[in-house]
Amino acid sequence: MINIIDKKNCNGCKACLNICPKGCIEMHTDEEGFWYPKVEVDKCVGCGLCEAVCPEINVYSKEISYEKAACLAAWNNDEKTREDSSSGGVFTSIAENILSKGGVVFGAGYDETFKVIHKKVSRVEDLKELRGSKYVQSDIGKTYSSVKRNLDTGIKVLFTGTPCQVAGLYNYLQKDYEELYTCDVVCHGVPSPLVFEKYKANIEGQFESKIKEISFRNKEFGWKKYSVVMNFESGGRYSKKMGTDVYIQGFLRNYYLRPSCYDCSYANIQRVSDITLGDYWGIASKYPELDNDAGTSLLLVNTDKGRVMLKGCADNIYFKRCDLSHAISGNPSIISSVKVPTLREKYFKDLNKREFEYVIKKYMSPPSYIQSKITLVKRVIRYAKKKIIRNTN
Repeated sequence: MINIIDKKNCNGCKACLNICPKGCIEMHTDEEGFWYPKVEVDKCVGCGLCEAVCPEINVYSKEISYEKAACLAAWNNDEKTREDSSSGGVFTSIAENILSKGGVVFGAGYDETFKVIHKKVSRVEDLKELRGSKYVQSDIGKTYSSVKRNLDTGIKVLFTGTPCQVAGLYNYLQKDYEELYTCDVVCHGVPSPLVFEKYKANIEGQFESKIKEISFRNKEFGWKKYSVVMNFESGGRYSKKMGTDVYIQGFLRNYYLRPSCYDCSYANIQRVSDITLGDYWGIASKYPELDNDAGTSLLLVNTDKGRVMLKGCADNIYFKRCDLSHAISGNPSIISSVKVPTLREKYFKDLNKREFEYVIKKYMSPPSYIQSKITLVKRVIRYAKKKIIRNTN
């Protein structure tokens, strides 16, 4: 019977909820807004399946993964798709290939209240629901069960999610399926749904209207200086660059990530999926010819299935082999977790006791000019130290 004592030992994937044969596991939300399993002991038969599928108790390792992934910089050849995507739009091409063969695609999207959930798409025109970064933990619900039902009937499935969600799916399935293809995203950490709800309510209060559309990685100012854009039912429009949007600021300062994210079991070079998708930040420093600020995807091809996926959409994307270590230097979340901020505990205490405006001003406001300069100096010093170490080795 699963029993979460230390919250760092649960990533919220809900594999236990999906596997329980008696339906005696419920997910309860804590004061930080994260869900955790709670077992109805009277109904539990002690089968142990919930513990067996937990990707934290039993960390998943993909035995058929390459020892070293093939690292690619890539983008979708369709300019509109690339513009509407977080980075280079490669996910859309991969998904379209699966759908063209009668398959289905599972990924994170919004419901009618802009809660982030995992959903199934079976038509190309609906892929737009899964495009774009969501910046909040998606609710898997009973998605794993749905994936299994499709696979058991011979339907090809593409599942995309965070590494721990992919690991949870593999553990839940308990066997290999030839028709299952997976993509994980390079994950900085999943933010609290509670903070996201308070943030949305705050913005809706400012505009006195309900949100109609959200784009967390809008490229109206370019890929490198992406902005948060919301359109409202009243016709109003919210647009803030990443450096001035309070939610993104709090996310980048790591205040409200799930406890398990600070010591992620899956932030390493041995990825759990067939293909890893991310942003190729810093590409201009080594491959300036690949940098045009329209968005460049980073692809790690981890398995033979990954190569098959890439080959299936090769006519629709441009890609070039790149240096893996350089890609990691620009996107270190591939192999490392972020640190727990010293103010995290105080942040959540204030979140639950104070008005959200107070929390914004105290924790989530843009850094001052002096703070920005201090951060820049620290980065320069770290870079100089690394360069000295490389030169002496």
